[in-house]
Amino acid sequence: MKIVNSAAPKKDGMKLATGAPVYTNDLAPKESLIIKLLRSEHHFARIKHIDTSKAEKVPGVACVLTYKDVPNKRFTRAGQTYPEPSPQDWKMLDEIVRYKGDEVAIVAATTEAIAIKAMKLIKVEYEVLEPVLDYKTATEHVSIVHPETDAFTHFEFGFKPEKNIASSYFVEVGDYEKGFEESDVILTRNYETQATHPAMMEPVTTYTYLDHTGRLVVVSSTQIPFHVRRMIANAMDLPMSQVRVIKPRIGGGFGCKQSSASEFFPALVTLKTGKPAKIFYTRKEIFLGTTRRHPFYFEVKIGATKDGIVKAFDVKATSDTGAYGEHAGTVMSACAEKIMAYYKTEGYRFDGKAVYTNHVSSGAYRGYGKTQGGFAIESIMNELAHELNMDPTELREKNIIHLGDHLRLGTSHVYDEDVTRQDTCELEYCLKRGREMIDWYNKYPSVKVSDTKVRGVGMALAIQGSGVLNIDSGSATIKLNSDGFFTLLISATDMGTGCDTILSQMAAESLQVPLDRINVYSADTDVTPYDDGSYASSSTYVTGTAVRKASDKMIETLKSEVAAILSVPCDQVTYSNGVFRTEESTLTLEALGGKLNRKQITVTDSHVCDKEAPPYKAGFVEVEIDLETGQIHVVDFVGVIDCGTPINTNLATVQAQGGMLQGIGMALYEESERATNGDEKNASFLTYKLPSRKDALITRVEFAPSYEPTGPYGAKSIGEIVINTASPAIMDAIFNATGIRVRKLPITPSKFYELLEQNRA
Repeated sequence: MKIVNSAAPKKDGMKLATGAPVYTNDLAPKESLIIKLLRSEHHFARIKHIDTSKAEKVPGVACVLTYKDVPNKRFTRAGQTYPEPSPQDWKMLDEIVRYKGDEVAIVAATTEAIAIKAMKLIKVEYEVLEPVLDYKTATEHVSIVHPETDAFTHFEFGFKPEKNIASSYFVEVGDYEKGFEESDVILTRNYETQATHPAMMEPVTTYTYLDHTGRLVVVSSTQIPFHVRRMIANAMDLPMSQVRVIKPRIGGGFGCKQSSASEFFPALVTLKTGKPAKIFYTRKEIFLGTTRRHPFYFEVKIGATKDGIVKAFDVKATSDTGAYGEHAGTVMSACAEKIMAYYKTEGYRFDGKAVYTNHVSSGAYRGYGKTQGGFAIESIMNELAHELNMDPTELREKNIIHLGDHLRLGTSHVYDEDVTRQDTCELEYCLKRGREMIDWYNKYPSVKVSDTKVRGVGMALAIQGSGVLNIDSGSATIKLNSDGFFTLLISATDMGTGCDTILSQMAAESLQVPLDRINVYSADTDVTPYDDGSYASSSTYVTGTAVRKASDKMIETLKSEVAAILSVPCDQVTYSNGVFRTEESTLTLEALGGKLNRKQITVTDSHVCDKEAPPYKAGFVEVEIDLETGQIHVVDFVGVIDCGTPINTNLATVQAQGGMLQGIGMALYEESERATNGDEKNASFLTYKLPSRKDALITRVEFAPSYEPTGPYGAKSIGEIVINTASPAIMDAIFNATGIRVRKLPITPSKFYELLEQNRA
């Protein structure tokens, strides 16, 4: 391989570094109407009366819209393949508001100042209802968050709104009762993860306009352009042919932009007024009006023999989906199906439910359920190791799967008996190499630094997917241009991950041309081929396979064209490094492009995810704790990852480092704090603590030597798995250093100081 598995520079790196106007807000027409949203001041209320007359009279106001002015239909904002499994429970504007920040009215004006002035003149009379604020007791609450009768689901996913249940998921694998009967040690523990915000740098932004034929054009910072097209058409009662969605550069998403938050409002205004319209969320609106990670509460039971063979798991899980059920069921099922898939057990039971509350909605966020579930399972594995007086790395070695083993969990057995279809599994290598890199045996469990400082080490394992089996799909179109360069058309969305670059690398490798001979264009639903979008760790594995298939098809197509030009049989034409050859002639791509300048050669191919091909990771961490202040500092973080063959070694490394830093944030810093009345206390970057580079000075990444035969050039995914080991590894490192076991995230310095004081008392 010449171009794949190299550190090729990011295609848009210089533009981004120099601040070129590439983002949605940079490109919006200057004459766009500016949209502001009046949001609910109550957690739960019914609108008794709304008066917009004064707002409508403000000069410069184009329109003011309420629930009386929008289509009366429910759908979901979650961006997944249709028919979407989330409850269809959201309306553009509703008579009932279900969280403090829910949309009440749309104001469109010529300037932001005018829109804000008009918004303040809207008078709303509410019937305030008792909110559901504790998700652990939501099913027993007297209030019903969704009392309407027109909400529905496409699938039987345990939707019981009368009990405040948005979705439920139950699975039994093997004989878990037998496993517990055969166990010498049984532990039962509770774990809790918090709501965290994706905190992407580019706010949610959309602008819309009508093109010269009257079609609605939606330009948005979204991970899911084709799903947005479908949702907009459905919401506005338009044929899908009348909606075009364009995605410019995205300044981060992390799953938040896998739900449609902003697209509907400017689309509605443009259709009502005929004018371009733009909405640009403030940072506070990002916190209070988009989505966050689902908080989870787990009751976990584990059984094992005295020599450390894990026999059974039993897990009960409750998640807070907030006011609307987008991604509720799929996050829960992802949590259930993969969190223990890398351990060999006699049996396993999972019983989970996602419940409605009057909080801002939860949604997709990097890791998608496996992050929360992984914290619970890896934490109880570490507790089991302590109970058995066993090294936690050696406990894992006794129980993890290896190449040739069958997964007991998940949607299929990943390791087929057909050896030609076996996935890679270098989990044992990741474990051993990580242990070596952190110098585990010399540091475990802890080392005293001084009278006031101590260091401890901890570890955890993780598994993820590479796309959603038999659901996720991607496509690629390749066009030969007149001087022999290629245009690659894709609809995978680069959120800063570098997928434009790595997909171009795959095309260049397959087409045997330099990388600069590939121009990439993404994503425009009128121009680029269908793709589910960038989520579920699917871009490299799924869309990358489509790119390779299209590239191979292009070479075969061009061989046929060369054969016709040279009047030889096609099987006499060979191709190598941009040159076609027969016994008597050669023809370069540049020359062929010129000869075909009156004939456009374009090929398209697609790929549906037909294998799970999980990536694996072992994470090791060393923390230093100040026993006087409770300050916890990550001294060293090691991640060893089996992601198959990295397509771009630099981009894979920074993906891993970024995910590890996000995991550190979830463990030690990030928390959506609430007052006793349920109000958000830290809806800004001033008060919502994010880790910086200084909070993890050393993050070391290595990749296991691995080649996935079902992936493009041996690749699997890497985008999500990198976040999942941080929380359980850090919590065990804290325990190993201090003897204090933390089971609820995050553990901030103030919280840990209190625990230290209690421990001293």
